[in-house]
Amino acid sequence: MQNNQKGLTLFQVLSDGILVFASYFLALQVRFVWLDGVMTEFNLWTLQAVLAAGVYSLALVVAFYLCQLYESFRFNHIEKELVRVAVINGVGALILMSFLYIFRMEQISRMAVFLFWLISTVLVGAKRWIVKGMLHRFRAKGYNQRHVVVVGCGHLAQQYVDDIRENPHYGVVVDGYVGRSSRPRMGKSLGEYEALEQILAENQVDELIVALEPEEIRFMQPTIAAADKEGIRLSIVPFYNDYIPPHPTIEAVGNSRVINMRATPLDRAGNALLKRTMDIAGSLVLIILTSPIMLAVAIGVKLSSPGPILFCQERVGRNKKVFKMMKFRSMRITGTEDTGWSTDRDPRKTKFGSFIRKCSLDELPQFFNVLKGEMSLIGPRPEVPFHVNHFKEEIPLYLVRQQVRPGITGWAQVNGLRGDTSIEERVKYDIWYIENWSLGLELKILWKTAFGGMINSEKV
Repeated sequence: MQNNQKGLTLFQVLSDGILVFASYFLALQVRFVWLDGVMTEFNLWTLQAVLAAGVYSLALVVAFYLCQLYESFRFNHIEKELVRVAVINGVGALILMSFLYIFRMEQISRMAVFLFWLISTVLVGAKRWIVKGMLHRFRAKGYNQRHVVVVGCGHLAQQYVDDIRENPHYGVVVDGYVGRSSRPRMGKSLGEYEALEQILAENQVDELIVALEPEEIRFMQPTIAAADKEGIRLSIVPFYNDYIPPHPTIEAVGNSRVINMRATPLDRAGNALLKRTMDIAGSLVLIILTSPIMLAVAIGVKLSSPGPILFCQERVGRNKKVFKMMKFRSMRITGTEDTGWSTDRDPRKTKFGSFIRKCSLDELPQFFNVLKGEMSLIGPRPEVPFHVNHFKEEIPLYLVRQQVRPGITGWAQVNGLRGDTSIEERVKYDIWYIENWSLGLELKILWKTAFGGMINSEKV
């Protein structure tokens, strides 16, 4: 199995390099031959061009390696890989264009660089998608398998076996389990814990999965020793598995190993910077693009009923800090502030207010909240302090939502959980978004918001 992985990694490295190298000349062919007709095929293959393509291809493959794109992706999602390829390739193209600008190499077309990025991203992404699909099919048919033995026979061990069986494309085969009790659902019993060393010596095992229950922790040390003696890889499903988020971080504090149970992808400086950059750039662009709409809505609000154009309400943001969230006013002024949610037949709403709420136009001023850093384009929707103080006592993990900036739209909203819907379900979706954040997920939410997420179920 290890030899197969080495061969696959080598294939990925070489094929990525070849495709990027070929994309360089294909981009030149498209730009100068097919579009302008100012060059011949012979002119494309100059020594300077070959060297430039070779150096860039090598640099990009190294960047892929540093970003862990050549690690075993048996359990990875192809969507995350494709997004990572596009982003790394895009950063490379921007660096290349900056280099051309600094050294004033005007003879190289910026359009050619863009085509180079587009073609290389499509080719490398398509190749990886095809390879991933082929591997899934091969593994589901019994090829390229990783053979594992599970140590333990409790609910954690059973859960692992069930997860493997439900995903045959992982290419993992559970040869049996080691434990004191008989568990027919888990498959073949290979013996008890004391016989593990002999079991490993007599069976061809690629990896040992340790899934001991708390009362069996005394078997951990001899299990690790047996695996190390036979030179077998070992992975542990901790007995507190049900309390660990999908992406925890482990820090060494002297001889102590400290698991951060609430670590999220956005705790990483690079991810946080990327998200904030997207927020600033996105909010600026959207403010400019929607300024005529905001002007029209402001006039409509002013004409629909007496009162201010904007409605500013206290909401709880990141790290439980309170801020003033802006919206276009959609209700009549009553002199009191209600802490409850509005409903479809709320008598306070104006006709124009119902329309802008239906189309989410009342949310447009929140782009300024995003620009100020109080909100993000995407995140859990912010609530008023009254609801936060109430829900934190009744809903587990509610305040985990406050570890990130609240958003104008979010994973819960694009899945239909808006307005007067189950707060428990919304929290589940918000927590899942926080724990599984990725650039691909961010782009997916933006896409679903732009094409279907603006019109809600609220009645006009």
